[in-house]
Amino acid sequence: MARIGIDARKVRDFGIGVYVTNLIHGLARIEGASDTPAGNEYVLFVRHEDRDFAADLPPNFRCVVERSPVYSLREIGMMSWRIWRSRLDLYHATHYVLPAVVPCPTVVTIHDIIHLLYPGFLPSRAASLYAQGMFRHSVARADRIVAVSNNTRNDILDHFSVDEDKVRVVYNGVEDRFRRPLPENELRAALDQVGVRRPYLLFVGNPKPHKNLDRVVKAYARARSRAGFDAPLVCTGARPGSDFKLERRARQLGVGDHIRLLGHVDGEVLPALYQGASLFLYPTLYEGFGLPVVEAMASGVPVITSNTSSLKEIAQGYAELVNPLEVKEIARAIERCMGNRDHARQLADRAGERSARFRWEEAAESTLNIYQEVLREAGN
Repeated sequence: MARIGIDARKVRDFGIGVYVTNLIHGLARIEGASDTPAGNEYVLFVRHEDRDFAADLPPNFRCVVERSPVYSLREIGMMSWRIWRSRLDLYHATHYVLPAVVPCPTVVTIHDIIHLLYPGFLPSRAASLYAQGMFRHSVARADRIVAVSNNTRNDILDHFSVDEDKVRVVYNGVEDRFRRPLPENELRAALDQVGVRRPYLLFVGNPKPHKNLDRVVKAYARARSRAGFDAPLVCTGARPGSDFKLERRARQLGVGDHIRLLGHVDGEVLPALYQGASLFLYPTLYEGFGLPVVEAMASGVPVITSNTSSLKEIAQGYAELVNPLEVKEIARAIERCMGNRDHARQLADRAGERSARFRWEEAAESTLNIYQEVLREAGN
């Protein structure tokens, strides 16, 4: 039995938080099973507000509170201290930040290298330097690197001198709640909760530059004027300080009354928002995996996404793929899906088939196999 530490400080984040939460619960289902009494012990490093995160997990999972901010110089030293005090046999950094000194073998998950490919998206030069240094440190120090797609793996191999066998691809999964069709009354009640009426198009994501929301709004306006449909575009995701810019853009394009910016929505509402949508739009510039795309696919919604980065890997043949820089191309895809519902239904059927490939149980099993491989090499 080994003692394994997992960085769970970002469980509240949408992307990494979904990964961390489902990975840990997947490991708990494996390691906490009655027929595996000698399962590993797991130490989960969490923020103070998440100190009860392990309350519903088996007894071999426990939380340790770490208060240092994520992406800070302080965390590099404090996490080293926490890991040393916890006497770990293995430590899993669930994003690219690895402490300065780790006195045990390590596994690092890299979701993407967007901070290296698009440094201008970071808030400052200091943040860019921090990201560059931390990526180099983590890639060099890790015993294994988990990449969430082949695209991310290739990016790592292209940008760093690293043994190919050290980088393993483990796809993210899709939570079962997205696969489960909601009864009509529950679907309607959830949509009423956020003030949304069908039909509508849907975008899910924060308005970071690479999410490409400005071009999405432009393409929606163009498609609506040409195809004549009246369905609004509903956008979810926290966007403090950016609503004004998007609303102004929508007014300039003549669709100010047809863009709904919901902001952050409760995670329990998301399955209904996906299932109620006529079309899901996600032509972003770069993704390490593209979790909203597979969630929409699992929900039985036709998807328009990008022909770049991991999105092509995940969705080619199962969605409308477009050049995310070409507003006219995105608009034509919207017109095609909204104007030809048979085509949209065929896309949705194929998307459902593809989403079955992505399961958190498989992700947890593959990650546990990587842990065991590293522990064997270390003699544990």
